[in-house]
Amino acid sequence: MFSKTAKTPAKPPVKFDAAPAPLAADPAAQRKAPRAASLISENITIEGNVTGEGEVHIDGVVRGDVRVGKLTVGETGHIEGGVYAEAIEARGRIIGAVTAKQVRLYGTAYVDGDITHEQLAMETGAFFQGRSLKFQRPATPPTPAPSPLAQAAAPAPTPGLAPKPV
Repeated sequence: MFSKTAKTPAKPPVKFDAAPAPLAADPAAQRKAPRAASLISENITIEGNVTGEGEVHIDGVVRGDVRVGKLTVGETGHIEGGVYAEAIEARGRIIGAVTAKQVRLYGTAYVDGDITHEQLAMETGAFFQGRSLKFQRPATPPTPAPSPLAQAAAPAPTPGLAPKPV
């Protein structure tokens, strides 16, 4: 009764005939690994501009303009100059104009200068002295539709000839 074992047919071994297919050459298909933010630590002072496309975290002092993709100013961070970024999170001091799509001022933030933004968020306790200026997207002027009388009065274009510029 218990002495019989069920027989299963043996599986053939798996063969690998070719090398694996290469990854797609399309850059959109390949995901970029997230990069760590560049850090300007608490004991660093930079006198000059800071530019780049990545993310920067400032805990030290920058005396000059900062133009980056995303900026985080830590509680000990201090910037004296213009700040331009896609997104800014401020916990420290900024003395100068701030321009970004998204600006967030935490409770420990101190900003003395105008802020030009699409979105602005301020926590209770944040200090801000200056003007808050909302980005104004340029409106596309509407193209007026030609009136039927103007179309009837205009001569028909001759095939093959372009109108002369005035």
